[in-house]
Amino acid sequence: MRFTNATLPDGSRHDIEVEGGRIAALLPASAKAPDGDTVDLTGTIVLPPLVDGHIHLDKTLLGLPWVPNQSAGNKVSDRIEAERRVRAARTVPEFDTGSNLVRQVVASGTLHMRTHVDIDNQLGLRNLHEVLKIREHFRDLVTIEIVAFPQSGILRSPGTQELLDEAIAQGADLVGGLDPVGIDGDLDAHLDAIFAIASRRGVGVDIHLHDGGEAGLSQILEIARRTEATGLQGKVAVSHAFALGSVSTDRVTRAADTLARAAVAIMSHGPGGATIPPLKLLREHGVEVFGGSDNIRDAWSPFGNGDMLERAMLIGYRANFRHDEELALAFDMVTAAGARVLGLTDYGLKVGGPADFVTVEATTLAEAVATRKRRSLVVKAGRIVARDGALV
Repeated sequence: MRFTNATLPDGSRHDIEVEGGRIAALLPASAKAPDGDTVDLTGTIVLPPLVDGHIHLDKTLLGLPWVPNQSAGNKVSDRIEAERRVRAARTVPEFDTGSNLVRQVVASGTLHMRTHVDIDNQLGLRNLHEVLKIREHFRDLVTIEIVAFPQSGILRSPGTQELLDEAIAQGADLVGGLDPVGIDGDLDAHLDAIFAIASRRGVGVDIHLHDGGEAGLSQILEIARRTEATGLQGKVAVSHAFALGSVSTDRVTRAADTLARAAVAIMSHGPGGATIPPLKLLREHGVEVFGGSDNIRDAWSPFGNGDMLERAMLIGYRANFRHDEELALAFDMVTAAGARVLGLTDYGLKVGGPADFVTVEATTLAEAVATRKRRSLVVKAGRIVARDGALV
């Protein structure tokens, strides 16, 4: 199979030769006439598959009748309680709505994702089982990494620590956490539970941290300290980390050096109503920053569509990125950086690599991010799986 006249992100033009689901060669662009084994890409830009580093497949209500947001306030605890009410009223399995979302994100070019799955003493492991079914059902289209996520807290939800441990035993890949101080009110006890499971099970950690200011920063620094102490460098992420955008430049610069030394990654989705971490500063100091879509049409947010190219644009917009090299950073957050955080060693447009790629009608990488046009093709293992934004 050959895909001709492809423009790679560096601007070079090539034919992509595919054999056995992998890129066999990157050849000089040819004028070979299309035939049954040739697809002419007509110079459109070819991008590596998009990576969603933070999504909630079990929360989405995609495909159901519209559900108004029911949160009575803007605190995380308010939204947790509103979600409980929505959850109690739903009758459609999470497998169905989560599958709707997977189809949508794959059609937009996402072939790898990390999903957080709610686990508490009311749900037990029900949502995990639904998402495990989703992962198996779509295994030939997308890789799905699962975080066992204590959405209701750990100390506030007795028995959740044991459920998180059992979730890892049953197939979750990482253990999650949530605002150790803001939700559970005890930094040490919350982190003790998470890092104990991670160390015992040999898995990574991804902690939601919404708490801002110095209180939030102190939690981030403690997470970094424990990461080094337990030898989990490169296996820990802090999602949101709003505190990094709400303290002085001097404080965040010193924190960036600490995070880089501990190899703790930072996820940002370009939030609309909260401070955004200083992404360029963090990257300049060696911190891995990556992106995710977070909530999509669920009890937390009515927005979102799972399009990670659009998410790169939103990150760039919130971070005031205006130059091409800055847009390249936003794009890296939803591709290569996400792949590194997810441990995807076999990733990227390279000879010998998987024939997984996305085509966009744009002439440069920056244009692709800024205009986020519909994906003309999504290719998985050399096979066209989506065309013009719809699965085939």
